[in-house]
Amino acid sequence: MALIEIERVCRLFEDPKRGKPVIALDNVNVRVERNEFLCLLGPSGCGKSTLLNMIAGFDHPSSGTVKVGGHVVSEPGADRGVVFQQANLMPWLPVWENVAFHLKMTGAPKAERRERAQKFIDMVGLRGFENHYPSELSGGMNQRVGIARALLMNPEVILMDEPFGALDEQTKMDMHAELVRIWRESQSTIVFVTHSIEEALALGTHVAVMSARPGRIRELLPIDLDRPRDTTSAQFNDYKRHILHLLRPESEHRLEQAA
Repeated sequence: MALIEIERVCRLFEDPKRGKPVIALDNVNVRVERNEFLCLLGPSGCGKSTLLNMIAGFDHPSSGTVKVGGHVVSEPGADRGVVFQQANLMPWLPVWENVAFHLKMTGAPKAERRERAQKFIDMVGLRGFENHYPSELSGGMNQRVGIARALLMNPEVILMDEPFGALDEQTKMDMHAELVRIWRESQSTIVFVTHSIEEALALGTHVAVMSARPGRIRELLPIDLDRPRDTTSAQFNDYKRHILHLLRPESEHRLEQAA
């Protein structure tokens, strides 16, 4: 049984100004096995984040089902950690307290919180910055804190919504390498939203290519590339050309087929 099962999912949003609902997702089917790294790739507005929010339990399908670990998702849970586009850290708390905030909410004593946080601070490469505040860190470092916070909950699934979108290219490449290392070390299952083909190919074991709204899965591609991935290799660029073809407007595909 797959760890994540998305079956015949549709999502409609009411739009009073248009007088009819907007179809965000239409008949989406995806299966994610344990320890896979799935990248959801598609144009802006295709429903990638909506789908991620359904796995997280923040949103629900209008029809169809989303299951994690064989159970229908009805609300957020500790089996799913979420890393957002912005790290959303508490600026008045140092790094270790941001990482351990979940434990504080459960009433864990300070010594236990500090000890457990340290493991994940080390894992994301922030040893020595435990007592720094978010304002004293770079954007990439703050995102590492957000990843450590998600990992501390020991989730089966880590959900990431374009977490590196605001970073410069060099920092982004560094974070890609770090995330792959963390994924391997933690043996987590990751679902990662992106609109960058190169980012999806640099990270994913699989890439789900989505159409423009209403979002559908055009193709689920297993990515057979060695790591670290060479973005200049012929095989990498073969994948890139194929995905670019999939992302072309469907009207162009219909014209091609008719020609």
